[in-house]
Amino acid sequence: MDPHLLRTFVTVVREGSFSAAADRLGYTQPAVSQQIAALEADLGVPLLLRRPVRPTRAGERLLEHAGPLLLRLRAARADVARVVAESQVVTVAASPLAVTPATAAALARAAAGPAPEGSADSPAAAGTVTVRTADAGAAVALAASGEADLALVDGPAAPSDPLALPDVGPLTSSGVGEEPLVVVLPEGHPLTGRPGLRLDALADALWVDAPGVLPLDRLRAVARIDGFRTGMRYEGHDVATLARLAAAGHGLALLPRSAAACGAVVPLAWPRLVHRIEVLHGSLPDGPARRVVHALTAR
Repeated sequence: MDPHLLRTFVTVVREGSFSAAADRLGYTQPAVSQQIAALEADLGVPLLLRRPVRPTRAGERLLEHAGPLLLRLRAARADVARVVAESQVVTVAASPLAVTPATAAALARAAAGPAPEGSADSPAAAGTVTVRTADAGAAVALAASGEADLALVDGPAAPSDPLALPDVGPLTSSGVGEEPLVVVLPEGHPLTGRPGLRLDALADALWVDAPGVLPLDRLRAVARIDGFRTGMRYEGHDVATLARLAAAGHGLALLPRSAAACGAVVPLAWPRLVHRIEVLHGSLPDGPARRVVHALTAR
């Protein structure tokens, strides 16, 4: 299957028309139509209905595979490019809760030097670190596609267990650190002052659902508990805003202790979960990106 044809198919579905897809891709409309026809001939089934433009049942099934396939192709290209890359700018795609005081300090050490023992790099070649915020899944995809050198991601996990992350290519994952989790409540809440809280006892409570920070569906999956009703939905990435919303009574929030800067906090007693941070990357040549990984994973 020609990846260029697959990319055109995805663009037509996303844009909803052949002409809009042609503008997006820089092709003529007849060229887009020819590419779709060639893909349909290759697979032997119609993939798109023309009026209005929408995928057939076979097209919907292909669309499910298209995103991961195209990402894996970008990941392969990026992995090959990294072998000879010598950029002095390191881009880190980081999920919001992965930038803790400890990881921020590690990034600063990496940018300032000195080089790790046995490295050929000098402190003057430390380079510049750029942090790009994204949710955990998007951060991993950015690292796989080469748009970022590294992904620094977080999430709740059992102690010493790896994070459950999407498979987007041959990325190396290393643990960076773990921290206790706390439930953030408004001051004066009846549960403040408890020595610990169980999540199953809070399943019927209202929570702040923050998909860009810690979505409730991930909490349900890791804790294996249904419930956690949404009291408010927060669409941003700012951790302080999430903590303030919980402290103001819009819903509970589960945060690492270092991120719970306001409100009342009670330690999570059950299930045994911690806030885990990992760094993911493809093959890295000697240079600034490897220094960042070394700084993040140094104990």
